[in-house]
Amino acid sequence: MPRTRVRPSILALGLLALLAALPSSLFAGSKLDGHWEGSIQIPGNALAFNLDFKTDDGGAIVGDISIPAQSLQDRALVAVSLDGDRAKFAIADIPGNPTFDGALSADGAKIEGKFTQGGATLDFALSRATGAADRARTALADFPAFAERAVAAWNVPGTAIAVVVEDEVVLAQGFGVRDVESKAPMTADSLFAIGSTSKAFTTAVLGMLVDEGKLDWDEPLRKYLPEFRLKDPLTTELMTPRDLVTHRSGLPRHDLLWYNNNNSTRAELVAALAHVDATASLRQRYQYNNLMFLTAGDLAERLTGKTWEEVVRERILAPLGMTRTTFDVHDSQKDPDFAQPHRETDDGKLERIPFRDISLIGPAGSINSSVSEMSRWLRFHLDGGKVDGHQLIRPATLADLHAPQMAIPAPPSRADISSGAYAMGWVVDTYRGHRRLAHGGGIDGFITSVTLFPDDRVGVVSFTNVGSGLPSVLAQHAADRVLGLEPIDWNGEGLERRKVARESAKTAEAKLATTRREGTQPSHPVADYRGEYQHPGYGTITIGGEGDRLAVTYHEIAAPLEHWHYDVWSGADTAGTEGDPTFEDIKFQFQGDLDGNVARLAIPLESAVAPIVFRKKAAAKMSDPAFLAGLVGRYQLSSQPVTVELSGTRLQVSLPGQPTYTLEPSVGDRFQLAEIPSITVAFSIDSAGRATALTFYQPDGVFEAQRIE
Repeated sequence: MPRTRVRPSILALGLLALLAALPSSLFAGSKLDGHWEGSIQIPGNALAFNLDFKTDDGGAIVGDISIPAQSLQDRALVAVSLDGDRAKFAIADIPGNPTFDGALSADGAKIEGKFTQGGATLDFALSRATGAADRARTALADFPAFAERAVAAWNVPGTAIAVVVEDEVVLAQGFGVRDVESKAPMTADSLFAIGSTSKAFTTAVLGMLVDEGKLDWDEPLRKYLPEFRLKDPLTTELMTPRDLVTHRSGLPRHDLLWYNNNNSTRAELVAALAHVDATASLRQRYQYNNLMFLTAGDLAERLTGKTWEEVVRERILAPLGMTRTTFDVHDSQKDPDFAQPHRETDDGKLERIPFRDISLIGPAGSINSSVSEMSRWLRFHLDGGKVDGHQLIRPATLADLHAPQMAIPAPPSRADISSGAYAMGWVVDTYRGHRRLAHGGGIDGFITSVTLFPDDRVGVVSFTNVGSGLPSVLAQHAADRVLGLEPIDWNGEGLERRKVARESAKTAEAKLATTRREGTQPSHPVADYRGEYQHPGYGTITIGGEGDRLAVTYHEIAAPLEHWHYDVWSGADTAGTEGDPTFEDIKFQFQGDLDGNVARLAIPLESAVAPIVFRKKAAAKMSDPAFLAGLVGRYQLSSQPVTVELSGTRLQVSLPGQPTYTLEPSVGDRFQLAEIPSITVAFSIDSAGRATALTFYQPDGVFEAQRIE
């Protein structure tokens, strides 16, 4: 008999449109309530779809349809008729008059029939099935026992995890303790510092501003932030908002600009970017950079006239009901249920550590939340940017936030996990055949992991209150169960990697001493190294200490230094003390000028660039108008008069036939000619504070001028 010819590609497109609008009341009657899975038999293939039905208060059946292959999720179903065991429904406004006509089995477990469209007739079949959320709960039934064992194996105080499937939280639980001293139990409501998983909140609010026409991802950033500057003028002009949030600015991290910095403003940090070195051209290389996300937050503030915190709270936290989520660790500690940060000592002891206030870098990482409240954030993304039916961000904009933007040049760790790419606040890869969006976070005493499988409508958030690889282990273990994947011993693999890494670290630490030159001495008295050293981007670092010892203070981090060799000091070990470990083993190289003064301090604060060079600040009197007034006068240099005058807080010196030079304060009680840095000037001063002579130190000689008036 003749058969109808079907062009599968056209039909598949028709089915996408058809099934995208599949009606909610396909059937009438509560016997259809529940979850159904099935397929339409396209020649040579089967298009899988699933339906969910429930009877509303008016007796009508409502529901939705999802087609994973077409990335169609929970599209509402509309009008239907059911006559006895016969179900028939048509899809309006779809070419070809698509129609389903099927029979409900006597036991109510199956629906089978014909799908017709444009003269083509295909078989379809549906079977009653357990809903995805219910299946996930079953799969996770013994997960708590696994988590308890993992907490002990990883030696963490506590952990918390939440798993979302479709629009339901199928697991939300804490394990262990949130504080090793009080033994208070960890709960799903315990607040953690979520670190860099905050970045996706910043990109979401920027996406909302894109929807409102206030921002274009690909316009020059200086259109919105005219004062924005980087060292490279071309990069300055070409940088876009998209570049800010995809780690492709060309700058490495430079994290010590902001770390523990409680005195600068966000605008001052953005200004400091003009004075730090890049290591690549714009868009040339993936380089993680928190300061670019801080700039993105500054951009949001500029466009809205509100603080980043206000924008995130109004546009995300409030609509999602994340009422306990904070932006500052001082606020999170006012909550009755918060996790205390910890560290593990070399002998395996867990001990409390202070909270690290990183509110300055807020747009890149300062949010504090619980897995319970973060599950609402997961649901927001899995539901296409909707909350309670209200669209907060356009689906297309959200898809852009989730789309790969910048390749991450790292080989995959396994054959079934692809290399990753950075989206906007998310890392994108393929995990065992499933598209995955994920991001980790880490700040002193906290590690966090947020994971989405958007095509499967699955999300996982897991936190620990000590530095540990456990959150990603828990996330992958839970995902494998929910996605029905063959088990992998992520826990065992992670523990083995940790063991190897610790052994390697011990070996490397033992070998560090071999780099030290024994029997050397500093070239100056220890007191000569003390003082304030300045860098236009990194600010001021202070070298102090008493007796023959030195200490460093930077951004309120105070740490002891020990002599390493020659003019190099090293950050001392703070183990067993209350000291801050930030500068442990960091080398501080003091450098001299041509006159033998300690004039500079080089420190490798950013490993991707050459050591950052700080210049020693001149004594305060060198800018004191009262002191400088005693230097003003006329001097005689051989047959030439030399005039010294005061302009504000700077001296100026004039010689006949030459331009006026400005004297900049330098080290060793000397001034430097701003216009000719190789020439320095020193004054001889009597007991009354009045200069009696001045001396020019030049490369070709030393020239002295006596005061004449």
